[in-house]
Amino acid sequence: MADIQKLEQIASQVRRDIIRQVSDAQSGHPGGSLGCTDLIVALYFDAMEHDPSFNMDGKGEDMFYLSNGHISPVWYSVLARSGYFPVSELATFRQINSRLQGHPTTHEGLPGVRTASGSLGQGMSVAIGAALAKRLDNDNHLVYCLMGDGEQEEGQIWEAVMFAAHNKVDNLIAVCDRNNQQIDGSLDEVMDLGDLGKKYAEFGWEVLRMDGNNMAEVVDTLAKAKSMAGQGKPIFIDMKTEMGKGVDYMEGTHKWHGKAPDAELTAKALDQLEETLGDY
Repeated sequence: MADIQKLEQIASQVRRDIIRQVSDAQSGHPGGSLGCTDLIVALYFDAMEHDPSFNMDGKGEDMFYLSNGHISPVWYSVLARSGYFPVSELATFRQINSRLQGHPTTHEGLPGVRTASGSLGQGMSVAIGAALAKRLDNDNHLVYCLMGDGEQEEGQIWEAVMFAAHNKVDNLIAVCDRNNQQIDGSLDEVMDLGDLGKKYAEFGWEVLRMDGNNMAEVVDTLAKAKSMAGQGKPIFIDMKTEMGKGVDYMEGTHKWHGKAPDAELTAKALDQLEETLGDY
């Protein structure tokens, strides 16, 4: 059984890491990173079977693909905190020649990253390819993919959704971060998605919904999704989150989608987030 309190403590430290990375670089995307922290922590510290020694082909383990690659600060923090590379390397975020670029890349060989991401709409297709490869290898492990809700405006997403259902890619669990914010404003203003879960269901997916900022609910929903794998349908989780979760002045606004806080606001944010594992 998952230790929810321990996962919440890890999530608090990860949120501190996010703020410090973006602040030190004076560049990056804190809002979505903070909102998705609980999910990424629950995946790597509870739900997924994975090996920090890292092999690119992912045989014999679960695999994760970050489609909305601009929220790299949360992924980098979780990868470091779960042993893929030294936590101290987080201090190099977005620096020249760093392995921790603004969007995840593969040419620098960062453990945990299997594909470059950030060109929105592509991650689902890559994850489907990985899931089909596992099928060919008789590997019963799962593939997870995280997307943004603004990203659902990309046509390639819906081609992939149709393909996965038609080909019964039932070892795939796709999650959409439904914070209702994108760089230009709220989705209600830019492109209303309507009932996204119902759309996925109509395309032939199993659909779950969860509060992505309630750790116990995240853990339980991921466990339920895993139990539904292998039954002929891909699985979609419609995940409601708060952009900027944990930092009061960042919550619920698109203004912190891709903006770094100054020194005063950084200090204010860190005062709201408990240091639980030690800062890098």
